[in-house]
Amino acid sequence: MSDEILNSVELLHRDIKAIKDRNTKVEADKAWEKSGVRIGSICVITYFTAATVLFCIGSKNYFLDAFVPVVGFFLSTQSLPAIKIWWIDRYLKLRQRRED
Repeated sequence: MSDEILNSVELLHRDIKAIKDRNTKVEADKAWEKSGVRIGSICVITYFTAATVLFCIGSKNYFLDAFVPVVGFFLSTQSLPAIKIWWIDRYLKLRQRRED
């Protein structure tokens, strides 16, 4: 094979590796978004932040009241995947109709 062909093949191999590396990173980012560690960390941070703010403004039950935003966040993380699936399905059907 000529040097030009070898260089082209080498370039293709590098491009494929770059794409695979990018896909691996994207998959890791997606896994992090759904991870229990991420959701739990946000819940803990939200709880202590809300408790501190509620304490500072004089709420009598600031430890108990701080659960409200945490429960709201947690429920949203549990319900949004179902809503996302429904929305994507609807979007793809509408898109298909437009293309037909």
